[in-house]
Amino acid sequence: MGKIIGVANQKGGVGKTTTAVNLTCALHLLKKKVLLVDADPQGNATSAMGAEKNRVKAGTYQVLMGGDPAESVIPTKYGRLMPSNRALAGALIELVDMEGREYILKNALEKLKESYDYILIDCPPSLELLTLNALVASETVLVPVQCEYFALEGLTDLMGTVRLIRRKLNPALEIEGVVLTMYDSRTNLSMQVAAEVKKFFKDKVMRTVIPRNVRLSEAPSHGKPVMAYDYASRGSQAYLSLAREFLERNEKG
Repeated sequence: MGKIIGVANQKGGVGKTTTAVNLTCALHLLKKKVLLVDADPQGNATSAMGAEKNRVKAGTYQVLMGGDPAESVIPTKYGRLMPSNRALAGALIELVDMEGREYILKNALEKLKESYDYILIDCPPSLELLTLNALVASETVLVPVQCEYFALEGLTDLMGTVRLIRRKLNPALEIEGVVLTMYDSRTNLSMQVAAEVKKFFKDKVMRTVIPRNVRLSEAPSHGKPVMAYDYASRGSQAYLSLAREFLERNEKG
């Protein structure tokens, strides 16, 4: 039975989609059956997995509108994908009047769980119905945090959201882990932010730190995860290390 993990942070530009895509690819390379659900109308995860978002016939939008989830999954070289495009933005309006609107994605993904080891959901960088659907569907949430001052404010907002969802919609939601991204060991700020995050989250902070890396920034424009773009790069090796740590935490015993 697969585990569903939301990759979320209400602050944009923290490496959320980069983490969702590259962790998916790394788990795929490590022979795990993995599905990435793109729940962001921007569709950046879809493009980064090598899919053409303007040609999406069925994806996350169709699933939220009651379509068969199995028919909305496509194969890629880097793992399986439930794609997204701008049509998903329309779901925000259409979901408003639906009964049980916060549980639609959860009910759909429950039908797919047995087919995968892990299902990762790339959440939008805001708190609205798409993010709520993703976090209600998730068993845990993985939080990428950029090593800069304002990232700590975004983290406080996200924890407030998680507490609210636990109280109202998904009492079992747990923190999977916190991933420090865009880390620059040459700056005091990166080290200070890392220290603050570790003080608050303790052993929930992943040991693996994702460095600032040009190859990580370039890879999406080529429609590839960084492992397919430059396997030897620091960014690629960091995400492979993160995937191994993720599996060590999930599969121990």
